[in-house]
Amino acid sequence: MAHKLGAMYHVPHGVANALMIEEVLRFNASEAPQKMGTFSQYDHPHTLARYAEIADFIKLGGETTEEKVALLVKYLRGLNDQLNIPQCIGHYGLDSYPCEKGFVPEEVFLERLPEIAANAISDACTGSNPRIPTQEEMEKLFKCVYYDTDVNF
Repeated sequence: MAHKLGAMYHVPHGVANALMIEEVLRFNASEAPQKMGTFSQYDHPHTLARYAEIADFIKLGGETTEEKVALLVKYLRGLNDQLNIPQCIGHYGLDSYPCEKGFVPEEVFLERLPEIAANAISDACTGSNPRIPTQEEMEKLFKCVYYDTDVNF
């Protein structure tokens, strides 16, 4: 996603990753639909545990795996705030700083959404993700990143 966001909107790669990390972690850690009766691309049993292990390593606390992952996401969000990185594309300003209305207009973003999502799916890095999104899921993910909304799919 970061490669394609950077290419489409000239966002530095590290910033693109920071803009998306919360939503991508939530997507990867969430329960994915299972294909009936088959081992599917959506099987990712240790993703949640690996994220909890990261939270433990940096001593974030939490009792359950889910609590640890929530604390990890909160921690990463706080890092963005400390580094003055916007929490979403919609607030990404021309100078790379957070602003009320970013330089990527909503109508332009929505018009280009199917293309950028398709490009992100075909990116070589997507194949190593623990949960491979469909076109529809990738579009939803990019919308979550644009609007700073929860991943609930």
